[in-house]
Amino acid sequence: MKRFAILGIILICFASLCLGQRRSRTPQKIVRLTKPKLTGTVSFEEALAKRRSVRLFANKPLESEQISQLAWAGQGITEKQRGLRTAPSVGETYPIELYFATEEGLFVYRPAEHSLEQTSDKDIRSSLATAASMQESVAMAGCDIIVAGSVRKLTTQFRNKAKTYMLLEAGHVAQNILLQAACLDLGSLPVGSFTTKEVSRACRLPAGLEPLYIICVGHTIEQAAAEASKTQEGTGAKRAALIVASQNFREEELFETKRALDAAGVQTVIASTRIGTLRGMLGRITEANVLVGQLNVNDYDAIIFIGGPGAVEYVANPVVLNLAREAIRNRRILAAIGTAPTILANAGVLTGVRTTSQLTERNILVLAGALYTGLPVEEDRMIITGRDPGAAMQFGRKIADTLIGR
Repeated sequence: MKRFAILGIILICFASLCLGQRRSRTPQKIVRLTKPKLTGTVSFEEALAKRRSVRLFANKPLESEQISQLAWAGQGITEKQRGLRTAPSVGETYPIELYFATEEGLFVYRPAEHSLEQTSDKDIRSSLATAASMQESVAMAGCDIIVAGSVRKLTTQFRNKAKTYMLLEAGHVAQNILLQAACLDLGSLPVGSFTTKEVSRACRLPAGLEPLYIICVGHTIEQAAAEASKTQEGTGAKRAALIVASQNFREEELFETKRALDAAGVQTVIASTRIGTLRGMLGRITEANVLVGQLNVNDYDAIIFIGGPGAVEYVANPVVLNLAREAIRNRRILAAIGTAPTILANAGVLTGVRTTSQLTERNILVLAGALYTGLPVEEDRMIITGRDPGAAMQFGRKIADTLIGR
């Protein structure tokens, strides 16, 4: 009897714990999607001709109508009576699930209700990016669509063909989404190279559900640049000065940052301690057209320091350090990437500021009072910092977005 009593107490405690967890769980958000359009202005042939893999996306969210159309294109119901969908499925088994990762969180698509069910309120795009080969694209796309499949749904009926049929269906779904993106005048990129376990962990996929594809969808950087040009008409374009070492600068940090700024319609100049041809640490060259000592902060909307071994020439340069201080005093954007945030640290402008940089500079930043995070890009109090060459495009995009939004 004593054993049964103890067992009963344990079961009651376990049940109470489970009920308590169930009660404390935050209710999941259901998003009712707008009715999908069944006609459009772009023909099938035009959609095929327009479809291209886009790797640079504007940091701009998709509209709910666009997400609705993409979800329907991938797995939408086309015949309610039988539950048939836009993509063919062997034996009408439908082993594919679609997850949508946006800045508002992670959502799973429910075809029967044409709705999105929120599974997380966290923006997991950065986590997905670290697990994928096309990190910049995954991190910056307005929406990452995770195509996941359950081979278990097929195993009983199709046995050794189950995996093949699941992958074929994932291909059908992906092509539908890519063509729909083209019809919506959105850029898209299918990403098949990623660490499966990390993507599953980021999405918290149920057991038995395997990520097969990540499809990045978003507004292209060219579209954002065109919109920025229209916005800036009559108001004057934004201007940025890129400060580069006279030698051994980090090429990716310069060229990728400049590329993002150029695409956003931001006018750039390259400044250094000497005019003319400058050679980077990997042998690539650029042209400096302004001397650092002649820069007037009030002529620019952003002052940007590029890293690399050569950036050490600015670490104790009084003219350069004063330039950084002036940028803050005059409410200009002040930015640095790689090893260059050390320049900002020595200028005394990082106290209490969330900052990132190449790991080798961490201790210097912390001693200067910075709150070091190690993230790819940080923005705090009009100061933008980038970690390393791999974050250069994201760094440039952050500067451009902040400039255009001002």
